Amino acid sequence: MALAITIEQEQLAEAITQFAARHAPIDKTRAALDSISAGELPTWWEEFTANGFHAVHLSEEAGGQGGTLADTACVIEAAAAALLPGPLLSTVSASAVASLADGSGAALVAALGGGATAVVVLPEDSGVRAVPDGAGWRLTGAIGSTLGLTGAQHVLLAAHTEDGAQLWFALESDTGLTVESQRGTDLSTDVGTLTLDNYRADTTVTGIDTERARCVVAALTACASAGTVRKGVETAVNYIRTREQFGKPIGSFQALQHKAAVLLVHAELASASAWDAVRAIDENIEQHRLAAASAALMAVCAGPDLMLDALLMFGAIGYTWEHDTHLYWRRATSLAASVGSTPRWAREAGELARTLKRSTAINLGDVESEFRARIAEKLDEALTLQNERPTDDRRAPGLAYGSQRDLLADAGLVAPHLPAPWGIAATPVQQVIITEEFDKRPELVRPSLNIAEWILPTILDSGTDSQRERFAGPMLRGTQRWCQLFSEPGAGSDLASLGTRAQKVDGGWLINGHKIWTSSAHVAQFGAMLARTDPDASKHRGISYFLVDMASPGIEISPIKQASGHFDFNEVFLTDVFVPDDMLVGEPGRGWDLAVATMAVERTAIGNYVNIDRSEALRRMADPDGPDHDTILQALGGIEAHTTAIKAMVLRETLRLVQGQGPGPTSSIAKYAMVLLLRRASTATLGLTGRLAMLEDSDPEVIRPYFDMPSELIGGGTAEIQLTIIASMILGLPRK
Repeated sequence: MALAITIEQEQLAEAITQFAARHAPIDKTRAALDSISAGELPTWWEEFTANGFHAVHLSEEAGGQGGTLADTACVIEAAAAALLPGPLLSTVSASAVASLADGSGAALVAALGGGATAVVVLPEDSGVRAVPDGAGWRLTGAIGSTLGLTGAQHVLLAAHTEDGAQLWFALESDTGLTVESQRGTDLSTDVGTLTLDNYRADTTVTGIDTERARCVVAALTACASAGTVRKGVETAVNYIRTREQFGKPIGSFQALQHKAAVLLVHAELASASAWDAVRAIDENIEQHRLAAASAALMAVCAGPDLMLDALLMFGAIGYTWEHDTHLYWRRATSLAASVGSTPRWAREAGELARTLKRSTAINLGDVESEFRARIAEKLDEALTLQNERPTDDRRAPGLAYGSQRDLLADAGLVAPHLPAPWGIAATPVQQVIITEEFDKRPELVRPSLNIAEWILPTILDSGTDSQRERFAGPMLRGTQRWCQLFSEPGAGSDLASLGTRAQKVDGGWLINGHKIWTSSAHVAQFGAMLARTDPDASKHRGISYFLVDMASPGIEISPIKQASGHFDFNEVFLTDVFVPDDMLVGEPGRGWDLAVATMAVERTAIGNYVNIDRSEALRRMADPDGPDHDTILQALGGIEAHTTAIKAMVLRETLRLVQGQGPGPTSSIAKYAMVLLLRRASTATLGLTGRLAMLEDSDPEVIRPYFDMPSELIGGGTAEIQLTIIASMILGLPRK
């Protein structure tokens, strides 16, 4: 999915795509590679800048469009996807950094707004020393290989003083700079070095926050890398969709389907993290640094491997000079090299993650201010009460119930998205406000419906008035626990193969069967169950959806002891269990459609697991004086970057809903992204916490979350099932 999330951004990105198709198709870019690598401007540059595409983020006074950096990020991403050659990224990066300055940067910003090209050199990439010379400075030193430097008309660089300070200077290429062109990895962008020997600079550019500048450059580079990877994935998927072997499209082969699906997940993580790093420019510097480091890791440093995987999906042809994919591979590799080493970014993210988590707050301004005030008042009232019945599961504090929860349920705030009277039919914007108000009151634990969260919408949508009246209130108040009786020994991922039978009798149904892997069956009062009511109907028909009283005669529950020693799952045996007619949801034989709706809610809810801390042990082990401090920091940084990317992915989906767009494929993609995160976190934790893993009980905990992990990996569908769903339903690859 592209970076753009608003209609205006999508239109802007489409304009870039169309411009590239008209003026810079890849065959023309190939023909101009030598001149471009020598620093010559593309023939279309003047028209491109006349349209203002390079200056969307600059003020109108500076020759820009008055947009935001997020808007320009969409330009960068779309241009990268089109392999638009030339100095766009370096010029936009320079103008964005120059815009951080006070009035001393105005002349440079105006020049760049007018179409001049530029490059920015950060302190860590600069070997230039600044020595005072009267009212000015003398600059001496060298700048190593830098993208866009050969053809840059302006150079915004940081120089180091003798006392360790950093100063920014704006230099013009026609004033005695010694620039040497180099043959770069990315053939569509020039690369050069700069040497200064006692160069006279009269003034400095002041007001630039160097840390902020570093974040801006990393964020924009991440956008370019995300666009590059996105195009690589799209091209590879289109190829396997049509390429035939053995008389069928190779995209129907499960191995390639899963490889393509994994690539898509990583491409989405790259886009989300790049987008997040750009939006963080309006946040405090620590948040911006964490977002930028995460984007560098997830979008830029990961780019070469992702493009290599995309290239390999073409087989040998992808490795030929004539095939365009290697040009994208080259670009991804060059971009990754330009931001520095992966360990550096992982270390920075890890250091920040010791005390900081990435914020997902949305700035709504004064929107729905009266609604917010009402919610705040009600939550403050709830704080004066308590839940007299605490939960017996310390992992689920939201299951407690009593006076406090009753008040929230009566106010429609346990599940505010539901229609009244069960919720308040909260719009996406209102749901965000409610979440924000709960977050402002950490001592107020937000109630959880647990498994009932998946079942209640089905009852409200398809149940009878009597069912809604009987079950909705107790579910919301937490006095009624539920389980989901779907899986069977012979029907796990292939759920429609279930063998539990429901035979029609007077007044109801007689059910016989065997369910397995049923979470919370041992504490549930009711369960939602699938049973086959018409054995002669097609596989996905003849299935009905029942609500079952778990205290009914004929139900035997046998807890399943897990490797952790816990009993979270159960086998449920049903022998001549009578279920009255009024416990059938919907029409007989239409249960599969209801089950699909229930599982869709389940997968969406599972995506919320990203809010659970996955790196507590590493965070506590990251002792600055410890022997493995640096290694732990890097591992912690990688986990935090992955977590941040998933959060950003979910946040992007939230914003689309807030803007009135329909739901996208985020839940399925986030589910598999969570699988990758869980494995990554557990591997790092086991490898770095040493002998703690020898103990079942340790401080910090290591083994308990590790042994609980399989249930999270499998819950809502195995990783392989998720990949198949992504391949067929999202990528549109043929099933046969």
